[in-house]
Amino acid sequence: MSDFAAVPAASLNLGRLFPLYAAQALATGAVNVSTILAALVVGNLGFESLVGLPSTLISLSAALSAGLFGALMLSRGRRLGLALAFTVGAVGAGVGFAGARAGLLPVFLLGAALMGAAQGGYQQARYAVAESVPESRRGTALGALMLMSVLGSFLMTGFSHPIERAAASLGTTAEIFGWLLGGALLAVAAGLMGLWRPLRAPGPAARLPLRQAFALPGVRGTALALAAAQGLMVTLMSLTPHRAHEMGMDHAGIAGLISGHILGMFGFGWLTGPLIDRMGVRPGYVSGALLLSAAALSAPLPGHTWLAVSMFLLGLGWNLVNVSGSKEMARFPAAQGVTDGLGYVAAGAGTLLGGVVIARSGFPALAYVCAALSLLPLLSAWRAGHRRGQSH
Repeated sequence: MSDFAAVPAASLNLGRLFPLYAAQALATGAVNVSTILAALVVGNLGFESLVGLPSTLISLSAALSAGLFGALMLSRGRRLGLALAFTVGAVGAGVGFAGARAGLLPVFLLGAALMGAAQGGYQQARYAVAESVPESRRGTALGALMLMSVLGSFLMTGFSHPIERAAASLGTTAEIFGWLLGGALLAVAAGLMGLWRPLRAPGPAARLPLRQAFALPGVRGTALALAAAQGLMVTLMSLTPHRAHEMGMDHAGIAGLISGHILGMFGFGWLTGPLIDRMGVRPGYVSGALLLSAAALSAPLPGHTWLAVSMFLLGLGWNLVNVSGSKEMARFPAAQGVTDGLGYVAAGAGTLLGGVVIARSGFPALAYVCAALSLLPLLSAWRAGHRRGQSH
């Protein structure tokens, strides 16, 4: 019996995608209470010079696993690949919790690496969503997926005080307890994959060799936009909370800062998705690049308020580029995993080099470099317009 359910070509089928949406909410909540604050865990363990290392390991592990999970999903199905990814994440979160609580940095970093490997797989759920709806509605479907992400984030923020109390009862900090909670959320997400039936199998383009896939018109420009936005977003998202901590912001304040960032990333999917469906990906690339640049330029300004503005703009700029790029990349299944891997490589390099730049030249220098690099999606926008002109 086939795992695939029949679907009318014109149907959006958002309700039947509910297990994917719920799993995305749980996964975002898990990231919100664990990996985003990994730099604080390392700092509290007494390794201030290595605060960027967990994010680097997460990104590099995701880069290595993304292509493997992409190939697995194309050969064995999205459901198996996503269930395995969530399971790996649950195991990694448990290992990270045990290492952090025992004060064993290598064990904690192993957990972070496993969490990264999981992200390389389950972040490709957006392609499973896009494949399940008509091309003209993919932005809307991706926007709905983003709304579930912000729901998961806000649920964790709303439970910040109970999380602190639970952590205290275990004799640990909220940042460390977040890894245990994240593992539980990812385990539930893995179970949800048993309730989901993929609505559409990948088409013949999924079987193209990688070299041929990247030679197709539009693939390289789309990969550039997705990788640039991912690298810049993760770099600033990972290192800004450490800067806020040094400026005297407490755990609740940093949690609010991250919530504002998550709101920018996912909270406006209901608007950006349909707009991109209607207007095309080119305006998404342009507006996203300009917002990413504004986020980087506002991050070094004095005061906590500017940090909050920066993190929100960073999330919204990423949203626009990511929805645009994901909508485009859904047409090229053979390139999806490797493209995600490139984004994680950019993120890992950004966090690692970003820590070095901060140590030697200060946070403002890093922000200005990010502001310049954030304009790369403008090249993708130009290439998208050039392709459109050639097609007429």
